[in-house]
Amino acid sequence: DNEIVSSLPLQMSLYFNVYFFPFWWLSTVVMLHLKYPVLSDYYKFILVTIMILASLIEVIRLYLGYMGNLQEKVPELAGFWLLSLLLQLPIILFLLFNEGLKIQPLERAVHIVFALFLTFQVIAAFVTLKRMVNKLATHFRLNEFDQLEEHPVPDFYSLGKESS
Repeated sequence: DNEIVSSLPLQMSLYFNVYFFPFWWLSTVVMLHLKYPVLSDYYKFILVTIMILASLIEVIRLYLGYMGNLQEKVPELAGFWLLSLLLQLPIILFLLFNEGLKIQPLERAVHIVFALFLTFQVIAAFVTLKRMVNKLATHFRLNEFDQLEEHPVPDFYSLGKESS
């Protein structure tokens, strides 16, 4: 009944991601500062916006991942999965593959590592979510069954025969 369904590989990935994120952020900000004068105005705006959004999303995403996985909370882990898949992964892929950004080798390296973290975490979180939901559904069904045994539903057919 107390089977643990949290994922050790996902937790390890989150742990390493927490230590990698400041390095990613610092290297990306330094490279943005160095190439800022040669970027067009709209890429300047896009990159600054992306850095702010990615930083905020990453802090929230890692918190939700830790809480969802360690405490086996489906809503938090689902939020982590959605933030990873729908926001963070597209942002990193944009930073990795848009050549208009004048991507430098250091940026490419840290974005590749970040994209690998995200890809692994999306897959691991999906598998973990599936296991958690199945466990909760089974637990819910067993609780309903126990309640039926404690308070059986009256058989109306047999009640009708007794009264006649």
